[in-house]
Amino acid sequence: MGSFIPGTEKEQKEMLAAIGAGSFDDLFTDVPEDVRLKNGLDLPEGLSELEVSRLVRSMAAENKVFDTIFRGAGAYWHYIPSIVREVTTNEKFVTAYTPYQPEISQGVLQSIFEYQTMICELTGMDVSNASVYDGATAAAEAAAMCADRKHTGYYVSATVDPKVIDVIRTYCYGSGTELVIIPEKDGLTDLEALKQTVPDHAAAVLFQQPNYYGLLEPAKELIEAIHEKDAKAVMSVNPTTLGYLETPGELGADIAVGEGQPLGIDMAWGGPYLGFMATGQKLERKLPGRIIGQTEDDQGRRAFVLTLQAREQHIRREKASSNICSNQALCALTAAVYLTAMGPEGLRDVALQCASKAHYFRDRLVEAGLTVKYDGEFFNEFVTVSEIGSEEILRALQENGILGGLPLGDREILWCATEMNTREDMDRAAAIVAGVTGKEVSAK
Repeated sequence: MGSFIPGTEKEQKEMLAAIGAGSFDDLFTDVPEDVRLKNGLDLPEGLSELEVSRLVRSMAAENKVFDTIFRGAGAYWHYIPSIVREVTTNEKFVTAYTPYQPEISQGVLQSIFEYQTMICELTGMDVSNASVYDGATAAAEAAAMCADRKHTGYYVSATVDPKVIDVIRTYCYGSGTELVIIPEKDGLTDLEALKQTVPDHAAAVLFQQPNYYGLLEPAKELIEAIHEKDAKAVMSVNPTTLGYLETPGELGADIAVGEGQPLGIDMAWGGPYLGFMATGQKLERKLPGRIIGQTEDDQGRRAFVLTLQAREQHIRREKASSNICSNQALCALTAAVYLTAMGPEGLRDVALQCASKAHYFRDRLVEAGLTVKYDGEFFNEFVTVSEIGSEEILRALQENGILGGLPLGDREILWCATEMNTREDMDRAAAIVAGVTGKEVSAK
């Protein structure tokens, strides 16, 4: 921390004297003599600041950093306005936790409250929590929100991100909850299979929008079918799409969850990320984790507090349905600052650019010799099939400084485009792919 100043030798002696210790060794009198370290650690000599800087830079240089990225699958390459880092790196905000002492933490509490408000506006829901660890955790936590004595079992579409399904499976195993996977058909959740698989009074059904293959699910029809089974509809969403598509609230979903990484958070080798959760008033008391509430102090001034704590594991642990008692405060602040900087029109523009560029890129890759696997509507991701092995195509791109899509098999690739990809990037990538497939692409 920039303001941290270590204690002077005089201050250290004063602190030792205050507790009745003559030296630091006196602090360890309860530790047996034979296990104490007497000759120091066997470590090399320290380096100078310049030497450390050179060493770290040489280590960092071993990382492969791509200038152009066409890979998504849960972590997306977006532009982050400079104001986001300017605010979030202020040491007053650098905390990963929710404070317990509201009287001295109003700033941090307000930042989380504003985040919750924005998530509600974004998802069309009534209440949001202060975040959970990541999108997969959020999807798993939703199961416990919906279960009761009359409603059991968590039903998840096969088109949900496999990594998310793995986390859900772990949660369900630990809680003894039945997990059933609903089959897919042509890259989408099989609606008829859902109607046949999900029994009456199931706890919840989860689907992803857009799904893992980038396709847009028939959300309205799925939610109606889920409600016909007297089950809760859990909708996992990419927040970027909510500047463009109908919100979970507008569609009638009971719970909205998702990964908040696209909201101003670097890809950062996979984390830390941000799981958002929002719901309607009927389920607000079942939301796990923290909720920041707004109130007034004894002088009538606006104030912020931790609210509904009786739901939480550390207060009523014998009745708790969740073990989460923390949140990603710094990541939540990042999302709030990003949404503030972008505004509704900015977020919509990002969504439109993602969609339009992905469709352009798909057409260029088809021209380069690849085949689109699914015919359905998509947002900014799509799957291609080729006669050439996936690794051969991706290796050719990598040799030219481009991170291609995610290989889903020997001949299938999941591609992604965002506002960061220029037409020149996409044309160049298509030309490289064409070089591998033996096709020719037209100049644009």
